[in-house]
Amino acid sequence: SFPGLCPGWSPRAVPARGRKTRYDPPAKSKAGRVKLPPPVDPEELLVVLERYRQYRLVLSALRAEFRAEVLQRKGEELAAKGSVAELEEHRRLMAWNDEENARQRARREERLRKQEEEEKRKKLEIEEKQTRKMEAFLEEKEKEVLQLQEEAKNFITPENLEARIEECLDNPQNYNFAIDKDGRIVRRTVLS
Repeated sequence: SFPGLCPGWSPRAVPARGRKTRYDPPAKSKAGRVKLPPPVDPEELLVVLERYRQYRLVLSALRAEFRAEVLQRKGEELAAKGSVAELEEHRRLMAWNDEENARQRARREERLRKQEEEEKRKKLEIEEKQTRKMEAFLEEKEKEVLQLQEEAKNFITPENLEARIEECLDNPQNYNFAIDKDGRIVRRTVLS
């Protein structure tokens, strides 16, 4: 009776032993059962917690001690392997590093100084440009004011209204004329 030979057998049809699906209800004999945690003695719990704390402290101290010991041994081994050459190399590299830092500092200061000069020059150019623009604007406005003052001399005001009317009547203008293709002015109407 091998399960693979049965015609209705499939892996899904075979339940796991002793397991229910999550949708199955509890057994009838367990329906009214309430699960209660096992009782814990508070004094015993305090003792156990304190012992665990001490155990963790001791283990962390031992680990730190062993780690320090291993690091010390490694340092001693490295020091024994030619510490003089390493110290000399370190001194040489530090001196080179200081020289490089000084060179870079000088380049940076020069660059910042040039940037400041360029910014000052640009500010001066902008100020000069604005002053030139303002001067041109003021000159243009002055010209406009002078032109308006000149034109105001020809304005008709209540004071000179009678004189202007008399002047227009004394000098009549006739705008009823035509210009032919040759540019000659042809007048057919007679001034009245």
